[in-house]
Amino acid sequence: QMQVAESGGGLVQAGGSLRLSCASSGRTISTHGMGWFRQAPGQAREFIGVMNWRGTDVLLADVVKGRFTISKGNAENTVYLQMNSLETSDTAVYYCAVAEHNYPPTLAHEFTYWGQGTQVTVSS
Repeated sequence: QMQVAESGGGLVQAGGSLRLSCASSGRTISTHGMGWFRQAPGQAREFIGVMNWRGTDVLLADVVKGRFTISKGNAENTVYLQMNSLETSDTAVYYCAVAEHNYPPTLAHEFTYWGQGTQVTVSS
């Protein structure tokens, strides 16, 4: 079964940048998207963006457009979430997930495999 793991979370000052990394065990023929979500305490899981498995297309949520971007890593089956101009409202647990639906999936239930999450805390 495919496995997913995030890394790179931590504490960062407002206005700063942070890059999260996601590594998966390997893509299958049915893998269509590599996505990022976040969840703050007491809130629903929020869609951030998704990249197709080829790394040729990225869809970002309006709330992060212009600040965040998703890119394909050099290592096989890796994807990055580059976060710039971080704000305190970006504080959340960030999750990487793999979807087997047709691109682009945007809902949590469309993603089959999930990482354990990594904490991002933005201080003022």
